[in-house]
This record gives sequence, C-alpha cells and structure tokens, in this order.
Amino acid sequence: MKHVLMRTWLAMFVLVISVAAWAEEPDLSGFLHPEYFITPQKLHSMLGDPKLVLLDGNNPKVYGKGHIPGAVHVGFHFFSKTVGKPGDPGWGTSLPIEELGPKLRELGINDDSIVVLYSDMFKGPGADGRNFWQLRMAGMKNVKLLYGGLPLYSSLGYELTREVTKPSPSDEGALTLHDYDRSWYATMDQVHESLGVELLIDTRTKKEFDGSTNAGEPRGGHIAGAKWMLWLDILNKDGSPRSPEEIRSIMKDRFALTPEDSFTVY
Repeated sequence: MKHVLMRTWLAMFVLVISVAAWAEEPDLSGFLHPEYFITPQKLHSMLGDPKLVLLDGNNPKVYGKGHIPGAVHVGFHFFSKTVGKPGDPGWGTSLPIEELGPKLRELGINDDSIVVLYSDMFKGPGADGRNFWQLRMAGMKNVKLLYGGLPLYSSLGYELTREVTKPSPSDEGALTLHDYDRSWYATMDQVHESLGVELLIDTRTKKEFDGSTNAGEPRGGHIAGAKWMLWLDILNKDGSPRSPEEIRSIMKDRFALTPEDSFTVY
C-alpha cells in the first residue's frame, strides 16, 4: 500500500509540475519582432477589456465547435476581394485601403483598439497569419497574433465557448491607415522577373503543389521553379512557432538559405 501511495503521490507531483511548466509564459525575446505576438496568458488576462477586439480566423464550423469567449468570426477572406470566383482578376487580393477602413469600422476597430488574431492552424490554412499581414501592411500597429493560436490556448485549460459574438460596429475614434507597405509583399511582375534568380517557396499542401485544385485554385500546379515546404513545418505540435534557431536551421538545411538571403513565399 505504501508503494502504491508513493507512486500515486509521485504521479500527482509530476502532473502538477507539468501543468505549472505549461502555465509559464513563453520567452519571445529571441524573435526579431516579439511585439507581433501576444501570449495565451496575457490574452486570457485581457478578456473583457473594452479595447480588445478578438478575431477568429477559423472556418465557420470550427468556430462553432468552440472559440475564445468574445471572439468575432472573420474567417480567411474578410479583408479580401471576393466578388466573382477564384481565378477572376483581383479575386482574393487585399481590399483597397478605402474599402478596408469601413470593414474595420464594422468590427468597431479604431487606433485605440488592441486587435488580436488567432485560428486553429491544424484545422485550416492559418487565416490569422494572413489577416495579420494585411492589417500590418496597412499601417496598423495595434495588431497581434496569438502565440500558439487556439491549440496552445486551449491546451492550457482556458475556457472556450460556442456562444456567437456579434461585432460591435462603431465610428468612434480615429482610424489611421496608409497605403499598403510594398516591403511586405511581392508583385506578380517581381516574382516573374526573379524566377531562376531568387528562391521561391510554395508553402501550400503537397497535393496542391503537385496539382490539386481542392482549395479552389483555377488551375493546378505551382509556379515554375518553386520549391515546396509546408508552412506547418516551422510550427511545434502545440501550434507555437519553432525557435528562431530551429527555423534558421530548417531553412539552411532545406534551401541553403541564411537570414541575409532574399526569397519569396506564397
């Protein structure tokens, strides 16, 4: 009986230590821009803050099965042109700045808002990353990605809900946007001109790279000369990004790339 009690106590001790380790905030200091992230712990402490605008980038079914309390569903193309069908000129590209402003107002966003984006990257294409990219390109500094997304947040035991949160449109407060920062993207002409000179990496699924059109592509295949790497390869199993050292090692081993090299991903 004594040995059984000892083993039980030891198991409970290990469990408590493991939970405590999970509860520690991750160290983001090694990233070039740690300010782009917000930790699950920090976000949880902010729930209910009137300045917080929490946006869920999952597809509607995933959102409906459980999301962070207070999160408004936006999905993948909320900030993109969706008139027509995939393959039509301009379809899926970022909204013009003059149209982006009203979309942000629909969500009650202004310069004082703290906008946090997240998704479950294992159940979708990582729309939070796309949404973050679009808003940062437009000059918004008050936008953050949830470190580890929904997988890490929920693994810490934080509550999820199925209650739908409707956006709170508002025209109050200033909303400052500027033309899209060209250093954040490459044009089709730039990509075409750099073929064979600069590395191009296709980060979609292997099936899409090989020709599948299941995701709505008008034509199958990939850009000539592009190399393949699944975007999830630089994430840990809990949804958090791998360390900067690991990412540098992956890029060096696969593509002989260093942080000083220029390359394009799509």
